Amino acid sequence: MHVQKQEIEKKMYKFKPLLKQTLWGGDKIIAFKQLDTHLDNVGESWEISGVKGCETVVASGPRAGMTLNELVAAERESLVGRDNYQRYGNEFPLLVKFIDAHRDLSIQVHPNDEVAHRLGHERGKTEMWYCLHSEPGSRLYCGLKRPVTPEEYQELVAEGSITEALASYEVHEGDVFFIPAGRIHSIGTGCMVAEIQQTSDVTYRIFDFNRRDKDGHLRELHTREAAQAIDYRVQPDYRTLYALEENEPQQVISCPFFTTAVYDLTEPMVLDYSELDSFVILIGVKGEGRVTASDGETMTLRAGETILLPATTDEVKIEGTVRLLETYV
Repeated sequence: MHVQKQEIEKKMYKFKPLLKQTLWGGDKIIAFKQLDTHLDNVGESWEISGVKGCETVVASGPRAGMTLNELVAAERESLVGRDNYQRYGNEFPLLVKFIDAHRDLSIQVHPNDEVAHRLGHERGKTEMWYCLHSEPGSRLYCGLKRPVTPEEYQELVAEGSITEALASYEVHEGDVFFIPAGRIHSIGTGCMVAEIQQTSDVTYRIFDFNRRDKDGHLRELHTREAAQAIDYRVQPDYRTLYALEENEPQQVISCPFFTTAVYDLTEPMVLDYSELDSFVILIGVKGEGRVTASDGETMTLRAGETILLPATTDEVKIEGTVRLLETYV
């Protein structure tokens, strides 16, 4: 049974970004988000997160100061939708980030739910990348480019040559990559992406280019765990190909964990969510617009900003010249 939307007070939410300084982070995120702060090596901005210990906090309004999972516990299915609340309880099911790779990220893989449970974690991680404006010639790794046996995988890791078996792509603004659990991947130097993923922080590091942390130590690898998680199937192309058209929704990913579309708006558009039993997240990736709910509440949405719409939202009107991602479960 669907939540009766007209009986619930509607509310749009923004959250305080959780900035993460990393070994490989750069200086693009602060400028992209137009933040008045001075931090170096910011590799990630966690926009919407229910990961325990790293929960984002409501930025303003009556719920200001409340963590995302506290918000879920307070509003339950009216925030996330009836099916989502039954499935995930008080833990918000998606994590949204912006990532700036000033240096290569490690070669890594994420487990699926089954493998994660076996290895002592609550759930695995399937994710996607939407490529933002990146430095010319920037590349990333996604998937195997040739068949590799588990035995050869061990040899490649031991030799430090695992990248020779991976598909490499030069990235351009608007490129989309789907990374289901089990697909080996890495974001390369100069890339900046928006990432949508399951609420999970489980990453198995396969190879880290023999780098050392600030204390001079090699970072821990998870070769054995990764071997249990890798999907060895090979695809001819790991990019998600789509044709972006102005003022037309372009669905790019639909999987059991999230559905994502890209909008490139130059004229007003009304998005109808009256039949959707889920929250909706709007992620600004370029330009600036204004989001107006049916009760008249208005929020700006510019590049680097993220808005959470509760499941009780019937519709919103978006005006301006803005490119955005829309995602829900």
